[in-house]
Amino acid sequence: MSPTTEARPAVRHHSGAADAAPPPRPRRRPTSQQWAAWGFLAPVAVYLALFYAYPLYRNIDLSLRDYTVRSFVQGNAPFTGLKNYLTVFDDPTFAPALLHTMVFTAVCLVFQYAIGLALAVFFNQHFRLSATLRALFLVPWLLPLIVSASTWSWMLNSDSGVVNAALHAVGIGPVNWLTSPSWSLASVIVANIWIGVPFNLVVLYSGLQSIPASLYEAAALDGANAWQRFWRITFPLLRPVSAITLLLGLVYTLKVFDIIWIMTKGGPADSSTTFATWSYQLGFGNLLPAFGPGAAVGNLLVVAALMFGLVHVRAQRKQASS
Repeated sequence: MSPTTEARPAVRHHSGAADAAPPPRPRRRPTSQQWAAWGFLAPVAVYLALFYAYPLYRNIDLSLRDYTVRSFVQGNAPFTGLKNYLTVFDDPTFAPALLHTMVFTAVCLVFQYAIGLALAVFFNQHFRLSATLRALFLVPWLLPLIVSASTWSWMLNSDSGVVNAALHAVGIGPVNWLTSPSWSLASVIVANIWIGVPFNLVVLYSGLQSIPASLYEAAALDGANAWQRFWRITFPLLRPVSAITLLLGLVYTLKVFDIIWIMTKGGPADSSTTFATWSYQLGFGNLLPAFGPGAAVGNLLVVAALMFGLVHVRAQRKQASS
């Protein structure tokens, strides 16, 4: 018997001579490339665990316990289950804050995307000074939020603001932009739209660069006008970029706090209160802070953002499969 024959596994003949199962393969040791991949992944995993997973866990735990200032320091708060969430739902501020959050988010998203898309198409013509003007449009996005919000507060001031001064010049009386319940929400919406347009411009303009110019040339030869080229070429091919732009804008707008707090502090009479400002007011805006209800409101924002994110992922998978 040759050595080759001895090395072969035993064969059991049964109903047509079926081969026996091969012996289990030995475990492979990680290669240097796999160790390198884990090495690059480890800092990201540690960062996500420390700055995302752990704070989210702490916020969930905070919303399920009756925390006071003393128990917050000592860490012996009693477990209350969903009591804090029921307190939030029964609060008279819940319905107005929910409505304001929905209106603020929807209006900001629509106008930021529409204006950003219009500017992106405009700058895609590559005329002279196009790059300079695009750089100037980035200024609102690059400024710190406290500077932008303070500037808008000064511009919309009832007594010395430039907006009321311009209205007075054309014969219109002053408007209490920040101190009137009828105008406070609209004022913070306008400020947030101004801040968010440059982000939409940059992302959508980058998406337009990936559309081949030959498609527009062929459409022009077929007699398509500018609107038809936009609606049948630009808009459909820009859909993936538009989806991620709207998703990121939605997540950002849901948690906007700085602009509203600096300009109106959620007032007057809660007329511009959103979930973000309400959560801060509950947790830090009173002499006796309600940490549990404040964390519960913050978790509602997290759930809302997560739901829209899952909808986006599902829509992307459906589009990829089709």
